[in-house]
Amino acid sequence: MSMATRQVYWNIEGEHWLYLFFIIALIIFAYGVYKRVSLWKLGQPENRWKYLSQGIKDIIVYGFGHKRILKDSYPGIMHVCIFWGFVFLAFATATITLQADFGLQIFHGWLYLFIKLTANLFGLAAILGIAIAAYRRYIQRPDRLDNKTDDAFTLALIFIIVLTGFLIEGARIAATSDPWAGWGFIGQWISIPLKASLNQAQLLSLHKFLWWFHLLLAMTFIAYFPYSKLFHVLLGPLNIVFRNRGPIGIPELIDFEDENIETFGKSQLREFSWKTLFNTDACLRCGRCQDNCPAYLSGKHLNPKKIIQDMRFFMEEVGTAVKAAQKDALANQTAEAETAATEENVELPVPSLIGEVIAEEDLWSCTTCRSCEQQCPVFVEHVDKTIDMRRHLVLMETRFPAEAQLAFRNMENNGNPWGIGWTTRVDYLKVLGVKTFAEDPSAEYLYWPGCSGAFDARNQKVSAALVKLLQAAGVHFAILGNEEKCCGDSARKLGNEYLFYTLASENIEVMKGYGVKKIITQCPHCFNILKNEYPQLDGNFEVVHHSTFLLELVKSGKLKLNNISGKSITYHDSCYLGRYNQIYDQPRELLKIVGLKIKEMAHTGEKSFCCGAGGGRMWLEEHEGKRINVMRTDEAIAAKTDYVGTACPFCLTMIVDGIASREVGEALKALDISEILESCISRF
Repeated sequence: MSMATRQVYWNIEGEHWLYLFFIIALIIFAYGVYKRVSLWKLGQPENRWKYLSQGIKDIIVYGFGHKRILKDSYPGIMHVCIFWGFVFLAFATATITLQADFGLQIFHGWLYLFIKLTANLFGLAAILGIAIAAYRRYIQRPDRLDNKTDDAFTLALIFIIVLTGFLIEGARIAATSDPWAGWGFIGQWISIPLKASLNQAQLLSLHKFLWWFHLLLAMTFIAYFPYSKLFHVLLGPLNIVFRNRGPIGIPELIDFEDENIETFGKSQLREFSWKTLFNTDACLRCGRCQDNCPAYLSGKHLNPKKIIQDMRFFMEEVGTAVKAAQKDALANQTAEAETAATEENVELPVPSLIGEVIAEEDLWSCTTCRSCEQQCPVFVEHVDKTIDMRRHLVLMETRFPAEAQLAFRNMENNGNPWGIGWTTRVDYLKVLGVKTFAEDPSAEYLYWPGCSGAFDARNQKVSAALVKLLQAAGVHFAILGNEEKCCGDSARKLGNEYLFYTLASENIEVMKGYGVKKIITQCPHCFNILKNEYPQLDGNFEVVHHSTFLLELVKSGKLKLNNISGKSITYHDSCYLGRYNQIYDQPRELLKIVGLKIKEMAHTGEKSFCCGAGGGRMWLEEHEGKRINVMRTDEAIAAKTDYVGTACPFCLTMIVDGIASREVGEALKALDISEILESCISRF
């Protein structure tokens, strides 16, 4: 039997016209890319190319591997089918092109059979994926999908391209009796009714018509690509490559001593980086951010997907206005013609970004939990934009919620958001026999109780429990006492960068003065900012959260615990401990060690539902929709356990309040993990 292959361009005359069509499509494609790039260039320079080497691995894992997309299995499987169908059909087309147009004799033998089989298998998968997508969008119609005209056209275009490809194969097999037809099983199935109903001349005509129609559709696909949602096939992987590595959510440091800086924060499109604008085009509009945003789910106006899309439309509006201004300047031969008009040096007839494009209430509703970013398949960065715009409102316009004013004043005057006299910070821990670094400068660890642990009555109990655990394990530690001030997390996340800068600088100076090297925290907000953000101000310390430190003490045998029998617990993941610092397992492992049976809530781990206190919202009221902390408490109640465990003072406060509002205090107790562990050493 002869080698497996087939004639390329069989039954086709004038195939050289393909080159003309391709060149036209490519020109239209290139112009579309140019238009989008010109819009991204409205933003400021930012070096994201430094992540290129790491990005290649990420493309494999998150792009081809669909690691994040498959976390939502139903649409994830749909996307896998369409994506891999696209990949294998594109590979088949590329192989044919290499032989037909470049003379590489590769479309034969085992590669030919492999291409026929995979093109049929994955082409069928693509049709299945398109069917699922159409069913979701136009029958189920979930709230998170907005179903624009472009979505319907794109699905229809891909479907017809794949279908006509199979019909062409079927007509060819019916006309030629291809001995290798079984490897292209879908084409073989289609050939059966075609051969039974059409004569040879009709088959040849049908094949030729379908071939040219398929070609025109393929060229339309290429030309339409950068003007449609299809562009995410390229932009999504690029956005993954350009994503930030390392700790997330570290705001850009403002140098208040730089006299050249005239404005703080961001209120205009040109003040954001090109990567921020690129994000708006990379967004898939899949709505996963919306479906996992506690503000949106609790009935607030905030919708993270809408903010990204509104910024994209605004970018297009600004780009159009800039081009019009450039054209007018050149036509009038004005001074602007020499430098070219930009958003910065011309007055544009476009709405204001803050207030008209993005509502101020949306900026203040965000809890900075980053659940939106954790679920985004292409790593769109939502929260940093919010903090940048909050900074502008606070530092430049003195516009912020009234409750924030009190928190700011308290931090300025007393070094804590509660406004309790700073000289009393040391009182509670001194009663427990804890020494300050001034009294014991040789201490190995600095214990950082934070403002909650020092001033909040409920969280003082957590501090006491943790102190007893550290003392039982023989840890040599001390505190700063009255020299400790608020870490500045709430101030920074609320946009008051100058207040953060002041508090953090003073804390760093004090700690360096005592030679502090290692810090133990019980608050994830303190932990995150001391560990990840203080280095911006040259505050480099080894910081550990108490959940991790206690686990190390138990495993090393320094801390011995009794078991709790017959009790169950559900654990609430703090956003700043989990999503920000990837600490999920350690608290649960501690709870298992003492014999508690863990039952998970509906939202747990990476999908944990925020308590509502992050992003400085601990100090703000909820004036819209449901209370986020009550919604989270309802999930804890539904788990039907004896306890709800936390590892964050803010979370503990919010859940305790939620339990009180639901009047279930006798059935469900909220405890920090240190309180639970402390009860297990009482008999030693």
